[in-house]
Amino acid sequence: MLCRSFFLLFLTAGTLARGHFGRQSTHPKLGRHRHHTLNRLPSQDTEDVDDPGHGDSGTWTNTTSMIGASKDDTSASNTSTSSGASGPYKLDVRYTGQDFFNEWDFFTAADPTHGKVNYLSKEDAKSKKLAYTNNGATFLAVDDKTTLQPGQNRDSVRITSKKTWSSGLFIADFAQVPYGCSVWPAYWSVGPAWPTGGEIDVFEGVNNQATNQYTLHTSKGCTSSQGSIKPTGKVSNKQCATINGDNTGCGFIDPNESSYGAGFNAADGGVFAHLWDKSGIKIWHFARNEIPQDIQAISDYGAATTGSPNPDSWGTPVAFWSPDTCDMGSHFHDHSLVFDTTLCGDWAGATYSSSGCPGTCEQAVADPSNFKSEYSSFVYIHQMPTGFSTDAKWKINYVSVYQPVGLDYNSSY
Repeated sequence: MLCRSFFLLFLTAGTLARGHFGRQSTHPKLGRHRHHTLNRLPSQDTEDVDDPGHGDSGTWTNTTSMIGASKDDTSASNTSTSSGASGPYKLDVRYTGQDFFNEWDFFTAADPTHGKVNYLSKEDAKSKKLAYTNNGATFLAVDDKTTLQPGQNRDSVRITSKKTWSSGLFIADFAQVPYGCSVWPAYWSVGPAWPTGGEIDVFEGVNNQATNQYTLHTSKGCTSSQGSIKPTGKVSNKQCATINGDNTGCGFIDPNESSYGAGFNAADGGVFAHLWDKSGIKIWHFARNEIPQDIQAISDYGAATTGSPNPDSWGTPVAFWSPDTCDMGSHFHDHSLVFDTTLCGDWAGATYSSSGCPGTCEQAVADPSNFKSEYSSFVYIHQMPTGFSTDAKWKINYVSVYQPVGLDYNSSY
């Protein structure tokens, strides 16, 4: 989602219908779009902006000589490609703890989805305690101290990985995710020259959304099909391509409330894992008490290089896109990972009232108390002024990327 513009609508409690607005963007990978569907609504194009980024300093878990290249380096050294071979898998890179920010850029341009946020540089985000680590976890937050006038923007954070991939197994463990009235969080990946390089939306939602949605966005020639695999998620749309300004993409709705927002946080978080290779794109969600043993074995903060995940043992994915109707190699390549939290904007703002949120979205953003919450592993307490149930903070245990053993980094589909 480095480029993106979405608009989603909710149905009744526990269900979500989504469409999106978005002006088609052709900007490079470090911008961003959002676009989604569930409810097929008319779309418009949303232009993206380049991500200037701010380099980080420090160390991180580097398990191959390829790791650590700048996002602006177009040589093979910063891009991992795969022949689509299945496991066993070896660790490529692990982002965790005090070293998490070492290989991420901080996006500081205006929000391409027209959210009411100011994205801060690394230095400003750290000084304002909006990007920090504590007890092995990484936090990304929205300012909850400054009183604003309605219409003013609130400080927030958006980060982009410097390293890119053209396939891989990605495992992300979150203890806490943002959600609630006016809040629009996302964890996603995107390639260059959107939509040519594709987009994979792993985690995203707005306002009081009950469950997560998983979505792909591509250039022409890609539709959703499941082949012999029947995912547990509900199909929301089958056209992945951006056509005539329609950026809705092809997606699945997760049936489990532990996949998003209050339900996710009440379950003490969980894991999102996605496997992207020649055989297609699969996504799994596991609540904390359902994490497979092979993932749990590598989930300790200090277990950076031990263990090997085995997706074949994880059961049916919640989302799956078959290569039968979408060539993975040509539609998805050179992806950076992205975390962001915006407020209002093309999706959360457009659906604010219909989500049951009080007042206006701009009024919600102006009051810092709407973004305060207290979290622990055992108790989740929400401050709920004026009817709010809101949190705007990521608590990330780790993000790990794996490649098949014997991977040739110079190979391609």
